[in-house]
Amino acid sequence: MLEELEIHDLGPIQEARITPAKGMTAITGETGAGKSMLLSAIRLISGAPAQSRRVRPGATQAWAQGVFMVDADNPAAIQAEEAGVDTNADDGELFLSRTIPVSGRSRSVLSGHSVPRSVLEDIAQHLVTIHGQADQLRIASAARQRDLLDAYAEDSTQLNAYHDAWQALKAVDERLDTLEHQQADARQRADYLRESIERINQADPQPGEDEELKAKRSRIENAASIQQGVTSALAALDASQFDTGSDGMGATDLVRHAAQSLRSIRMDGDDTYDRLAQRLDSIETDLVDVAFTLSRQLDHDDDEGDLDAINARIHELGELTRRWGPSLADVIAWRDKAVFEVEDLDASPEKLDQLRAQRSELASQALQTARELSAVRAEAAGELSRRVTAELAELAMAGASLDVRVQPRANTEGDADAAVLDAHGMDDIMFAFTPFPGSDALPMGSSASGGELSRLMLALELTVAERRGSAADMTFIFDEVDAGVGGKAAAELGRRLAKLARTSQVIVVTHLAQVASWAQEQYVVSKQPAQSGASDEPGEASVVTTVTRVDGEQRIQEIARMLSGSESGTSLDHARELLATSVQ
Repeated sequence: MLEELEIHDLGPIQEARITPAKGMTAITGETGAGKSMLLSAIRLISGAPAQSRRVRPGATQAWAQGVFMVDADNPAAIQAEEAGVDTNADDGELFLSRTIPVSGRSRSVLSGHSVPRSVLEDIAQHLVTIHGQADQLRIASAARQRDLLDAYAEDSTQLNAYHDAWQALKAVDERLDTLEHQQADARQRADYLRESIERINQADPQPGEDEELKAKRSRIENAASIQQGVTSALAALDASQFDTGSDGMGATDLVRHAAQSLRSIRMDGDDTYDRLAQRLDSIETDLVDVAFTLSRQLDHDDDEGDLDAINARIHELGELTRRWGPSLADVIAWRDKAVFEVEDLDASPEKLDQLRAQRSELASQALQTARELSAVRAEAAGELSRRVTAELAELAMAGASLDVRVQPRANTEGDADAAVLDAHGMDDIMFAFTPFPGSDALPMGSSASGGELSRLMLALELTVAERRGSAADMTFIFDEVDAGVGGKAAAELGRRLAKLARTSQVIVVTHLAQVASWAQEQYVVSKQPAQSGASDEPGEASVVTTVTRVDGEQRIQEIARMLSGSESGTSLDHARELLATSVQ
């Protein structure tokens, strides 16, 4: 729901702020006063292209912002979170704004975050639906008509089932295409993979093997210095391990002797020397462990292997890592993946037959789900056609009708098969509009005037709103919906807009008092002379456009002006009567 719309320096509007009602809001004013600028502002925050000529003369930039209240499960809120905006932190509010400079690029902002214009467009489509003459032409596209029918049919279960079947079918088609139309390349690729797999298997690399071999080679190449250093260290630690004929003591013996000497000290009540002896015992244990490890190292170094064989193995593994590395783990992973790829590239008759049989089964499943979807659409199309046609009669379009056509596609033999399917099913959908009895039914958008199209869209929105109940979270904006309407039909039009406003927010730009009288809030757009000296520019800059909320007596005066162009006693009485009777 749109909580607030604020505008600065857009067209003739220097500054304006409106807070639409939760239900229905009317925007009124003389022709040419600038009501279209409010629609322009909403289009801008909805991601429409920016035009620098929209900036008010004398200003450097125009700015518009809409504040929307959204529920957490609204797709707009979900998309905003993906763009880095937490709507919960802003009490469920979304701020959509655009800045249009006189020169340079426009700037799009979502709740304080600069975003691409396309992000505003994607989010706004879940918040605002504009029914102006230009905007309504979008419903002429087959895709939009199909989406509207699916929304009315509430066929998400059938749509999801068909989507899954279609995706499975397309996946098999891609594999078949690879095997049937790229067999030459596939065979070359398979041969390369087989040769590579065989070479890697012959080498049989193990993860980390090359690093272990390099470490072993380093020990062999430095064996002499290792031997000398380890021997000298062992002799210093434990001279008894070497038959030197010397009675000298190693570090281990000296530490043990020191611990024994400390324990020979006897002092009542003082265990200082015992504790020091225990620390020396710990040091002795560590020295013995080091000596044991060094002695094992001497035994290990005697059995390192042949240096030439080690270098040959390192070279062999290096060839593997250069081609499929950078590490042996990468080589092994590449080989394992290549095994599966070879299976897919093996275009054997058995493999092709298996895939073709699988494809035939999936095609049958997709066709069946498409038929189920088509049946739901056809039933909904008949109901939608009848209800919209009934609504048109209430909107001063008696004799006009809408025919929602669902035509299942067929092959050249007239039968449906998987070849007629696409990502959305098997149906060609068209909204055909008949403006008056005896007229040909033509595609919607090419057979209706701007006013007729606005009322047709109102009839559609009313019908869909009745179907979905009170769970709507959308702002509908109608422009030119009252074109060519007057008298009793105008009052009925206002009543129908008010009916839609029970479940959705409605903003209508109108010149009919019979329509505006149904609104909970009314804003008047008017031109006033600019303050003296405010601008030296001729034309539009000499006047300013104001947007004023009217209530009470002011609203009665505005309704009277809309009725007769004056504020005579008779017109004021008529305005009061109209407002009193325009109540749901």
